[in-house]
Amino acid sequence: MAVRPLGGGRYAVDSQSGATYVVDLPAATCTCPDYQIRGEHCKHLRRVGIEITARRVPAPGKRAAVCDACGADAFVPEHEGPPDLCPVCRLEPGDVVSDRETDDRLVVARVTPARADEVVIEGVGETVADYATNEGYPADDLVVEAVYLGDLTRRESPRRYSFPLSRLERVDDAAVVDRRLRERATG
Repeated sequence: MAVRPLGGGRYAVDSQSGATYVVDLPAATCTCPDYQIRGEHCKHLRRVGIEITARRVPAPGKRAAVCDACGADAFVPEHEGPPDLCPVCRLEPGDVVSDRETDDRLVVARVTPARADEVVIEGVGETVADYATNEGYPADDLVVEAVYLGDLTRRESPRRYSFPLSRLERVDDAAVVDRRLRERATG
């Protein structure tokens, strides 16, 4: 049986008989006769569960995509726009990251769908890719807007800086950053 995601937790299941049934996983229903007439937990519902568990189809609320940063196949939130990021590359607003060049701590404001060679840094007139400290990072890297941790405690309106995604790495000391500071960085 082939399973195709339809979105919204619904899946089309092509049966061996040639019929196609629709499984609504959140409602735990199927359009097949076994379910409709007998109220049985049918093989189509089970098949969808197997395919999700095996990661061959996305779970409800997710969709298949290719990571915009590394090119890996991934399941991403169904109703989120670009960029599509796999779990390894994904940064969320409020995440604490470290700058690989300076070891400074920053809070992610947002990951943009723009590339480093497309974003011009105000006041400098250079793209993120051309900026001297970003030499060696891919010109087509996604751009992350982030706020220095120290700026969050000292400034009323902290300034956002643009970095190539691969220049930043998630850090484990994120628990030390107060929720209110994270909100200031992303707000």
